[in-house]
Amino acid sequence: MTLSQQQVAALSAETVVVAAGRPPRERNEPVNPPVVLSSTYFGTGPVDSGDRGYGRYSNPTWEPFEEALGQLEGAELPGLLYSSGLAAASSAFSLIPAGGILVMPTHSYSGSLAMAQELAGKGFIELRTVDIADTEAVKEQLSPAGGPAANMLWLESPTNPMLGIAEIAVLADAAHAVGALVVTDNTFSTPLVQQPLAFGSDVVLHSVTKYLAGHSDVVLGALVTSDAGLRETLLQHRSIHGGIAGPFEAWLALRGLRTLALRIEKSQASAAVLAQRLGQHQRIESIRYPGLESDPGHERAKTQMRGFGSIISVQVAASTGLSGEEAADRVIAGLGLWLPATSLGGVESLMERRRRHAAEPESVPDNLLRLSVGIEDVEDLWADIAQALDALDR
Repeated sequence: MTLSQQQVAALSAETVVVAAGRPPRERNEPVNPPVVLSSTYFGTGPVDSGDRGYGRYSNPTWEPFEEALGQLEGAELPGLLYSSGLAAASSAFSLIPAGGILVMPTHSYSGSLAMAQELAGKGFIELRTVDIADTEAVKEQLSPAGGPAANMLWLESPTNPMLGIAEIAVLADAAHAVGALVVTDNTFSTPLVQQPLAFGSDVVLHSVTKYLAGHSDVVLGALVTSDAGLRETLLQHRSIHGGIAGPFEAWLALRGLRTLALRIEKSQASAAVLAQRLGQHQRIESIRYPGLESDPGHERAKTQMRGFGSIISVQVAASTGLSGEEAADRVIAGLGLWLPATSLGGVESLMERRRRHAAEPESVPDNLLRLSVGIEDVEDLWADIAQALDALDR
C-alpha cells in the first residue's frame, strides 16, 4: 500500500483521494498506475500461492482503485471492484443464506430492488420492504413478534429517489442484535460525505459509475468491508461468477476519483442554492433535499453526513389542463442546459422523471423529478430550470 493506515488517519479525505493508490516511489517509474491488458500471468503455482494466475482473479489495474476506495471509506482492507453496481449488489446479496430474510427500503435503487424481488420470486429469499426513515418500523421488520429474524438489512441513505435518511448507527445496532448483516449503498453520498462503516455497516456498496468515476463514461461497481472473512467470501463470489471490471474502465475510474473532492464541493454548493430556490417556486409542489432545514431528514443527516449531497427530488404541481405527470414531462422537454437522461453523479447536470421506468416502485410519485447537480455555473443551471417551470404558466 502506498499510504499506511497511520498516514490515512492523519490526512484529510480530500488529500487521500489524490494520494492513495499510487505506484511505489521508484526512480523513473510512473506516478500513475498503468493499464495492464493481460488475461494471464507468468506463474505455475496454485492460486493461493500468490501467483496472479488468471485475469478473472486479479489485475494490477484494479488494485490501486480498490486500495484508494478502501482507505476513503475508512476500511482496514482494500475494496473490491466489479463490472457494475448491480454486479456488486449481486455479490452482496449472495451473503444471504438460502431461504434467508432481507429487509430493504421501499424506496431503493430500482435495479437493486428488482434483483431482490427476483430472488424472492424464485423462493431464494424472503423480502421485507419498509420505510427506512421510520426507525421503529425497520426494527419491527428486523425481528417481528413471533416471526423469524432478518439475515440482512440493506440501507440506502439518502434513498433513491425519495431522499429518505436512515438512522444508520441505530439500525446497524438493531440488525446486529438479531444476527443480521448490514449493507449500505453509499452511492449518493460517497465516502467524502458519509462513511457507513464508521456507523456499524458491515459492507458498503458503490455504483462507481456515478460520483466516484464522475464522468459518465464507465460502468463499474464496488464493495468495501473491514471484515477479512466477508471480503474473502465476496472475492470468491466475484471470481466464480465473473463480475469483474475491465482494466481500462478501472483506470478511468481511478483518474476520475482524483477530482472527487473538487466535484463534490462544487456540486453540493450548487445543490444547496438550487434547493432553496426550488422550494420557493410556485410550480414546485414539494421538495426533498436533506440540506433544507424544513426537510424531515435534515437533523438526522447532520449527525452522519459531511454536507448533504448533490441530489434533489421535486414534485411538479399540476396546472390548468396538465396533470402533475404531464407538467413534469413538459419541464423536462423545456430544458436547454440540463440533460434529460438517467444516471447521476457526473460533471454534467441531469434531470429525469423517475416513474417513466417500469421498475420504479409505484410509491414514487408520477410527477417526481430527480435532479443530479453537476459542476456548471449555478446561475446558468437555475436560469434553465426557472424558464422551464415558468413556461408551464404560458
